[in-house]
Amino acid sequence: MTWFRRKDKNITDKGKKNIPSGLWIKCPTCSEIQYKPELDKNYSVCRHCGHHFRVSTKIYRDLLLDEGSFSELFKNIKPTDPLEFKAEKKYSDQLVTAQSKTKQNDAISCYNGKINNHDIILAIMNFSFIGGSMGSVVGELVSRAIESARDKKIPLILICASGGARMQESSLSLLQLAKTSSKLARFQESGGLFIPILTDPTTGGVTASYGMLGDIILAEPGALIGFAGPRVIKQTIGQDLPEGFQRAEFLKEKGFVDHIVSRQKMKDLLSRIIELLTK
Repeated sequence: MTWFRRKDKNITDKGKKNIPSGLWIKCPTCSEIQYKPELDKNYSVCRHCGHHFRVSTKIYRDLLLDEGSFSELFKNIKPTDPLEFKAEKKYSDQLVTAQSKTKQNDAISCYNGKINNHDIILAIMNFSFIGGSMGSVVGELVSRAIESARDKKIPLILICASGGARMQESSLSLLQLAKTSSKLARFQESGGLFIPILTDPTTGGVTASYGMLGDIILAEPGALIGFAGPRVIKQTIGQDLPEGFQRAEFLKEKGFVDHIVSRQKMKDLLSRIIELLTK
């Protein structure tokens, strides 16, 4: 066996280059590798298959509201821990962690602003805040957003993203279903326009209340929408579930969703709906 050794040192190894983390993202639907800056330019929608990645409250706000037209509402309302709930983590500690991570007080933010010069109230849920769970603060802010839209006689748009009721608040969380639903009934009886937009995922108590009470219900492509999870339903009814069960396309086919809209077209569609239904 002959061994070869390099005598000259014309080629030098300068060491491994440091590549910043988070620059590349794999699409969970088509497995294509996405360059993060290009993905951001396309509103976090895969250019290959149209998969809608979950995005932050700020991205929805900047996507929908006219630049410089909005102000945040109810910024001083914060959650508490009335039951002093303890599991693997204290609820109070979970709140601190979620607030630090998202820079929000709770799982929803509300704005007064304009969509193509149409005045609206916009509420946006954030799944990154304890799974977008609906507790007392979410219920209170949704209620106040409804009342604000009712007083000003302008439409209410609510972007839903939630894993359901917040178990750390027990029955206080479940009360929000009745609270928000009754507020919506009064709003719609007075002629108010309410448009929920169901994003991935919209489940549990949000689906069982304001998520399905819109005058027109929109959904993003491929969004998971339902009350209980597929496994629970299958165990309950003892049958295999249809293909694509609980996805936006299946719900549209069955009449639970009025229209599926891609993120790029959302602002223009909302503007047209508001113009048609508020004249």
